[in-house]
Amino acid sequence: MLLAILALLPINLSASVSLKAVEDFVTAVWPESGAPGLAYAAIDKGKVAAGARGTTLAGAGEPVTPDTPFLIGSVSKSFTALAVMQLVEARMLDLDAGVGNYLGAFAGTPSGAITLRQLLSHTSGYSTVQGNGPHAETVAAHAAMVAGWTPAYSPGERWEYSNTNYHLLGAVIEAVTGEDFADHIERSILEPAGMTHSFVARGAEPDGVARGHRPWFGGKRAYTERENGQVAAPAGGIFASANDLARYAAIMLDGRDDIISAAGKAQMLRPASTQSPFYGLGWFIDQQAGTAAHGGLVPGSEALMTLLPAERKAAIVLVNANGGIGFADNGALLNGITAIALGREYPGESSRIWPKATFLMMLVLPLFFVVSTGWAWRSRAALRRKRTQSVAGLLSLWFPVATTLAMAAFLLAIVPGLFGGSVNTLMLYQPDFAACMIAAAIMGPLWAVVRLMIAYKAVLSSATAD
Repeated sequence: MLLAILALLPINLSASVSLKAVEDFVTAVWPESGAPGLAYAAIDKGKVAAGARGTTLAGAGEPVTPDTPFLIGSVSKSFTALAVMQLVEARMLDLDAGVGNYLGAFAGTPSGAITLRQLLSHTSGYSTVQGNGPHAETVAAHAAMVAGWTPAYSPGERWEYSNTNYHLLGAVIEAVTGEDFADHIERSILEPAGMTHSFVARGAEPDGVARGHRPWFGGKRAYTERENGQVAAPAGGIFASANDLARYAAIMLDGRDDIISAAGKAQMLRPASTQSPFYGLGWFIDQQAGTAAHGGLVPGSEALMTLLPAERKAAIVLVNANGGIGFADNGALLNGITAIALGREYPGESSRIWPKATFLMMLVLPLFFVVSTGWAWRSRAALRRKRTQSVAGLLSLWFPVATTLAMAAFLLAIVPGLFGGSVNTLMLYQPDFAACMIAAAIMGPLWAVVRLMIAYKAVLSSATAD
């Protein structure tokens, strides 16, 4: 019955929406991003137009089309939320029940009181860093591992985005349906919606998809190691094409009872609670702009899907590359295409001076320490004289050890947290920046120690001889 209802929906995938302005914009901006390929779509009252540029793999891939599957990252969260809402309407789940009611590992634990609504709206207390931590092998095993964690905050205390919330929701879906998460999403959402070029990741990346690329010193380099374990699927592991996401967006905007009720769709697209004023159930909400949107960021791919419910418009942008820090950035592609497709003014991106300066500083820092090490050897006579000079001379020899160790601690412990993860997370998304950062953290203290060794070489040699 659901398939029959959806087959009658007014979703027209012919080029009924003009993409000329979008295509002109892409022609101007796409080369600056360095992305090998992208696909995009615009939806206006059920009518859809879609386009694509580039190749699935830099220099050797097949042409990207509107039917090419991309890994959509956290846009997948809206599908997980939709599956939860379907089960709520089927009276199999209660949004205000604790997760301990559905997952045995949480039963009787303080974290078991975290409600499904709090998981859906990122008010559970789990932090961004926890969500980007290590994963178990399966959705259920990961949920059992998380049951032993202590959330960073009390449930309902504050909003903080965390992949952990949706990992747990995936486990809840498996527990109450008895189905594998991937099978359930494909059966209950993708197939009824006619998303024939979309699927849930089950492991190694299949053929025919847009391959991932990551920034590499102003360009993009293929990310051949990208694999997609099942545990990541509820938070960011769905592959979908621009055309298929257009079908999905049209369903979310149609105001009908179909894949879920119209009331259920409306509930997903409004703020979930007072603690979550700008996030609904699987969607970021901008009440001033009137939009519901979600971005996707995974190693090698970026996506942005934006709904404008009052006008029944939507925009979709898929890019098979991560943007760099300041250079080869994807911001203009994602935001510009979205604004133009929705009929909004695009003011352009903010200045990239500071991100560029940050990247260049990190690029230069290791080279500075290498040059400084050579300079220390060249100035060895002056360094050795400092040993017998005043306290200031000794301080100038030893103080760099403390400062470079402090710098290394800041780079390796603090900076990754500013990006919401660990050094390994930064290596996944920004390998060029992270490599320079690690090199600086090593070369700084090494320079300080070598400088000391040069200054005390005569003393060390005498002690060795004795």
